[in-house]
Amino acid sequence: MCQMKIILKQGDREEVVLENASILEVTDKGVMVSAMFEQPKMIPGSEVSSIDFLNGRVTVTKKKGNT
Repeated sequence: MCQMKIILKQGDREEVVLENASILEVTDKGVMVSAMFEQPKMIPGSEVSSIDFLNGRVTVTKKKGNT
């Protein structure tokens, strides 16, 4: 199974939002992520900025104009 770590990057700061994410959905409101047996988490006003398949990392950032 390929599960990813979801990282929220704000400037030079990185925060782990979710370990072992199994679902990621981009919506008009932001990025929704979930892991098995956990409630989904919305990262409002965000977008996917990079995916590192080798290291199992998805980096999301706030959209321009959203702080």
